[in-house]
Amino acid sequence: MPLPKTFRPVVFPGLGLCFTFVWAGVLCVGASELRPLLRDFIGINGHTVQFKPDLYRPVCGLVRDYHPVEWDLGSNSAELPAFPLAKNRVDWNQVYGSWRAKGWNIDVCLMFESVKQADWKNIEADANAYGRAFAREFGPSGKRKLVDSVEIGNEPGKWNDADYTRMFKAMANGARAGDPKLNIVTCNLTTGKSGDYEKNVACVAKSPELFDVLNIHTYAQLEGWPTWRRSFPEDPKLLHYLPDVDALCHWRDAQAPGKPVWITEFGYDSSTKPPEKTGDFAKWNGVNDLQQAQWLVRSLLVFSAMPVDRAYIYFFNDDDQPSLHASAGITRHFQPKPAYYALAHLLRLLGEYRFQGMVTNAPGHLRVQEYKNDSNKIIWAVWSPTGEGRDFTTTLDNVPGRLVDAQRMPLTANPSAAPVVAEVKPGQLKVQLRESPLYLVFEKP
Repeated sequence: MPLPKTFRPVVFPGLGLCFTFVWAGVLCVGASELRPLLRDFIGINGHTVQFKPDLYRPVCGLVRDYHPVEWDLGSNSAELPAFPLAKNRVDWNQVYGSWRAKGWNIDVCLMFESVKQADWKNIEADANAYGRAFAREFGPSGKRKLVDSVEIGNEPGKWNDADYTRMFKAMANGARAGDPKLNIVTCNLTTGKSGDYEKNVACVAKSPELFDVLNIHTYAQLEGWPTWRRSFPEDPKLLHYLPDVDALCHWRDAQAPGKPVWITEFGYDSSTKPPEKTGDFAKWNGVNDLQQAQWLVRSLLVFSAMPVDRAYIYFFNDDDQPSLHASAGITRHFQPKPAYYALAHLLRLLGEYRFQGMVTNAPGHLRVQEYKNDSNKIIWAVWSPTGEGRDFTTTLDNVPGRLVDAQRMPLTANPSAAPVVAEVKPGQLKVQLRESPLYLVFEKP
């Protein structure tokens, strides 16, 4: 049974009084708050020299890199590298320069965890100097002007809270001094207890001047070991996928108003191979390629209705390994999966549009979200929010204008077959819905 809406007045800096609503326990944004364009919202996780900037550019324009600090500092944390070269001779000017040449906005996750904690000779001095040097070399007003933001750590759960706080303050202070225009992002945060992969918000709460963005990783994990089974994004049985993001947004509103929240990891594993018969992943349960495409696109649409500013897909490529995080790429051996084509279509169609409001949210039945740009066109994204492979016909009321186009989420480079859409009477459409979103383009009268 659909849950009722609950309206909340919220004051957003620079926007005044707005209204959000909670439906099925998830915080959604009211139409009066200006949301980012989809082209400024969708990102992907890459990895240094392996990432192919031209291949993935049709999918999005934001890329997040896992940058091993160990490559830069080697065995001596007190000795800075001769940037743009890392001590292992990787040329960051070539790496990030090739990405920038393709128009990418670059977020670099400075994984200080790649250097063992005991190998840092002086955390305060060394991390500060490294942050300063990196920002001066690569920041938006630095020497190279290649990097737009840096994260202070990825998932530093093996560091205790006090030591992470020390590292965060040292490296963030250095980066802030090196280039004040470089956005500083936290590691993966939680409003709950710190764990192996996340740090509690208390680690950064007392230093709001040192971070510009709050960061969270979230996965639609229905079960843990040994299956690691994931579910569709709207599944009410998921206790953490959307609720954890919601909790961080509420914490932000109360403790760090005005700071953006970024989801820098979310995704689904899809492999063509069965799991190994023995070992840690013998009972691993992935999704198929169709589900990966559907659930990635639907996740992005759902996230766009929440008060977050970005969402980065994990991962760019995989080698078809049937285990956790090892088949999450939108390409397989650098050949596009169905998810690649579905995401590229999403960017082409909705890239210049922003979330405007929720039209219908009936859990287990129907979801309709409205997107708008500066023209006289409105797009409704409509889908069946389940994981049951539903295919049904329904009637949409109070459509916002004259229907000028209808497109189904594609799974190949070629357009999908024209969806079944028929006008019942003015303002009313009969549509055939599936779990792959249907996009209805309207022209306002």
